[in-house]
Amino acid sequence: MKYCFRISAFITIAALIMLAGIPAQGASGQRELRIADGTGDWGYPNPFGHYPRGPGYIRMSWVFDTLVWKDQKGYIPALADSWKYDPAAMTFTFHLNPRAKWHDGKQVTAEDVVFTIGYYRKHPYRFIKTTGIGAVSAKGARTVLIKLAKPYAPFLSDIGGTMPILPKHVWESVADPEKYLDPKAFIGSGPYQFRDFDKTGGSYLYEAFPDYYQGPPQVERLIYVRSGKPLISLTTGEADLANIQPEMGESLVKKGVKVISDERGWVKKLLINHHKKPLSDKRFRQALAYLIDQKEIVEQGHRGFATLASYGLLSIDHDMYNPGTPTYLYDLQKASRLIEALGFKRGKDGFFQKDGKKLKLALLSSNIAAGGESVADRDGEIIKRQLEKGGIAVELVNMEQATTDGRIKKWDFELAISGHGGISGDPVILNEMISSVYGGGSVTSARYDDNAALNKLLEKSLVEMDQVKRKEIVYQIQKIYAQELPAIPLYYPQTKAAYNPRKGVDWFYTKGGIAKGIPLPQNKLSLIKR
Repeated sequence: MKYCFRISAFITIAALIMLAGIPAQGASGQRELRIADGTGDWGYPNPFGHYPRGPGYIRMSWVFDTLVWKDQKGYIPALADSWKYDPAAMTFTFHLNPRAKWHDGKQVTAEDVVFTIGYYRKHPYRFIKTTGIGAVSAKGARTVLIKLAKPYAPFLSDIGGTMPILPKHVWESVADPEKYLDPKAFIGSGPYQFRDFDKTGGSYLYEAFPDYYQGPPQVERLIYVRSGKPLISLTTGEADLANIQPEMGESLVKKGVKVISDERGWVKKLLINHHKKPLSDKRFRQALAYLIDQKEIVEQGHRGFATLASYGLLSIDHDMYNPGTPTYLYDLQKASRLIEALGFKRGKDGFFQKDGKKLKLALLSSNIAAGGESVADRDGEIIKRQLEKGGIAVELVNMEQATTDGRIKKWDFELAISGHGGISGDPVILNEMISSVYGGGSVTSARYDDNAALNKLLEKSLVEMDQVKRKEIVYQIQKIYAQELPAIPLYYPQTKAAYNPRKGVDWFYTKGGIAKGIPLPQNKLSLIKR
């Protein structure tokens, strides 16, 4: 980007300034804070430039604010000072904070919110759906009325707490937002202003927005640095916050580093191309579940630092988790009977065959881990061994995550190991991870529409505003999902992060995840003095 200076040059200059004895400028006395990330490149930090996974959203969230946000306990005001819902009129009313400004100094107005929803209708933003919204109007400069086309239970999570608000005066003339990388594309109303992104190096630089309506951020400069060794980065001072492997926690605490843990908000799962035979048959997918020993993966692949996943997908920490969800304990005989029922027979080599052709599947594996980190594991190797023991030959293909995601999106796979967060947030995640209607653009969704009863329940769960009744529906969804198995949940890894407490910033994990369920500790509230 022409207007940006390279981050390496900035770091050098910053170091020289500090050596010269110039005092820190941040609200907490800290000039800069660094966050380590194992992947680095998560795209440009605006709604149309970031990569469609949680870390990409987080990069954007420093720059763009939403109407509401979440702290440790639940929803709190953000751009909207207050809000209310009138069920009779099916209308949400938001009153905007009069101090809210864009980074170019212009006022954030109700017209910006009206424009944003209209713009996302023309140019969909992957993290939300605007289809449930009816009329949107401004009442004066700071009041917005959003009338629903029909009841929409995830409204506060999706539209209120996830949808980044855009400045009308910037985007109203932009016809192709995905190609728009002008410096104005990064004018937001968030606590930080975007300054630089080094795509090759995977680093980002942000500077505090002094006129932020909730007060100037505690740290003047926020920097993301790519690091494949977070433990070393933390202990050497290269980074102040990093996701860590759970077994690192104890040694870091002894070095004076603060370690925090998250709920089970991220799941590793086996995606299945149910467009191909025999994967299109539910009985075959159930056979796979019987052959995949979750416990062995957790114990041998992760030294016990994980929890067996529910076959209903939702986190077992979720308020709407169904403990009666069907399970698939390892059972070689049950798996064999299901495969034989499809016409396969064991060959002399021990593998199933049909019509003279060996039953063989390709398994894509990558190093995706919680928080979007790239961490080598043995999941692919273990699953290959388990399936081959059950008579299914497997070709294991190790690939970069972005390449794997691209093939999944194009249905160019048979089996693929992937993972995602959101499973402790609003249960709309079930719609997005099951249905093609809601997860069509996702690289982690099963996009499965073959069960009419399941489709009906998914729709019903969105329009049920009574949380008790919605919970009953979500229970049924998990039960059917576990029977259909469009994808097989494997485990929830223990998720931990560590940070330098001497920086004066208290990082925390957000219950239910940031926005619609991102299980990362990088909640921007940590850098806002409250």
